[in-house]
Amino acid sequence: MSDVRPFRALRPRPDLVARVAAPPYDVINSEEAREMADGNDVSFLHINKPEIDLPPDVSLYDDRVYAKGVANLRRFIAEGVFVREAEPRFYIYQQRMGDHVQAGVVGAASCQEYADGLIKRHEFTRKDKEDDRTRHTHELNANAGPVFLTYRKRAEIDAIVDGIRKGEPLYDMVTDDGIGHTVWTVGADETAALQQAVRAVPALYVADGHHRAASAARVGLERKAGNPRHRGDEPYNYFLAVLFPHDQLRIMDYNRVVRDLNGLTLESFLAAVGKTFAVTPTAEPRPDAVHRFGMFLGGRWYRLEAKPGTFPAGDPVRSLDAAILQENLLAPVLGIADPRTDTRVDFVGGIRGLGELEKRVAGGWAAAFALFPVSLDQLMAVADAGLVMPPKSTWFEPKLRSGLLVRTLDTW
Repeated sequence: MSDVRPFRALRPRPDLVARVAAPPYDVINSEEAREMADGNDVSFLHINKPEIDLPPDVSLYDDRVYAKGVANLRRFIAEGVFVREAEPRFYIYQQRMGDHVQAGVVGAASCQEYADGLIKRHEFTRKDKEDDRTRHTHELNANAGPVFLTYRKRAEIDAIVDGIRKGEPLYDMVTDDGIGHTVWTVGADETAALQQAVRAVPALYVADGHHRAASAARVGLERKAGNPRHRGDEPYNYFLAVLFPHDQLRIMDYNRVVRDLNGLTLESFLAAVGKTFAVTPTAEPRPDAVHRFGMFLGGRWYRLEAKPGTFPAGDPVRSLDAAILQENLLAPVLGIADPRTDTRVDFVGGIRGLGELEKRVAGGWAAAFALFPVSLDQLMAVADAGLVMPPKSTWFEPKLRSGLLVRTLDTW
């Protein structure tokens, strides 16, 4: 079962929603956030990246940063930027990116189910980032950004969601990047039916937002430990999430660039790569199937195809293209043993296109590798096995906007 509950959201006034809604805190840096929020005192970036209101030399982890986030949330409430929903509700959040449409249920997911592995994850988290969001959540006393969850589709949930989407939306806007964001409030009758339908979902999966999920669960468990009268139904036991059916989601490629060829000449590098990959020049750089890669090197594209026997086909992790590239090329040929920490490798989300890879190489990087996107089935197989994917394996688009719905930890 999946314990997901309605809640009384803090949400923007409809006339301010387009100014409030902001990208997730972790997809833009502080400089970009300052520029994006310049002249907009109701951007949610003042809450989820409050360092933008302090001098640039202030550390991201300075006490003043967290205090500023709290002060800004209180200002949004006091000035009426945010209003409180009268009753606990679910919401439907739809995104449109070109021809792609996905619609999910917004609710409060269980911290305990996350801790117990019923909400499954496929990535490791970094301690510094998790610590930061844990403190941010504690001090804000709110989930500022939603966790992106998925589940194996269920017809009964689809039917309820599709019915709600025929009604009048609460919010309907297009952001500067061309993405459409539409939110509906779920009525009382549909709320009960939707909660029952979601309860039948056997497992939820973290698609995007592993640090938000891990930190939210930590906050819940830490508050549980500090409350001698803990019952289990307190709001802090849950975190803000959007649940999408797996068949509506799109994972984009997550590509790699490397800074040098580890002392090899272009010819010797190609010879080394040819031991485990079939290498052919190509005019079609985008991989068209798993275990095939595009490589931009020396001003031209090559197609790489992993040779049979160079990877364990039955292993849900080591058969992933990111693992194949790492174990057969990045580590043995280029000496990049740990892609999480080695500064000689960088990662480029597929939303930037293959032209970005060519640009990075023209700008001084030695080579770039284009990967075929991971599938939801592969992601779920890794999570079901209790394993984790290689770093930077999945890039989900479109990204959820923060600030559309905020959930406080002391209010149902």
